Amino acid sequence: MSVAASFSLRDQIKNEEFFRRTRVTDIAQRVTKLKWQWAGHIARRTDGRWGLKVLEWRPRTGKRSVGRPPTRWTGDIRRVAGSRWRQASQDRVLWNSLQKTYVQQWTSIGGHDDDDYDDM
Repeated sequence: MSVAASFSLRDQIKNEEFFRRTRVTDIAQRVTKLKWQWAGHIARRTDGRWGLKVLEWRPRTGKRSVGRPPTRWTGDIRRVAGSRWRQASQDRVLWNSLQKTYVQQWTSIGGHDDDDYDDM
């Protein structure tokens, strides 16, 4: 018998309980964690390759569109680690502790919350 067969949608279990029982990885948390790790890896590099330039790149093409400025890839990282995030990434202990905050913040805002399965 599979783990998923041990409960039904009517059980209205929380996401965290579902993931614990089925041992399925929450993809939003996994992707967010990998993004954080990659940004730290790129920021720590000193070989001058293009990865860091891509992170900081701001395209200048024509006129700005009306409305809110576009979100940059590093914007999420700056909100957690601050404007000096590249310096913070040099301290791996600090960077790893900030990762937990980043993953929790991102998945609670952009991902899902624990009530997703309650309505099933």
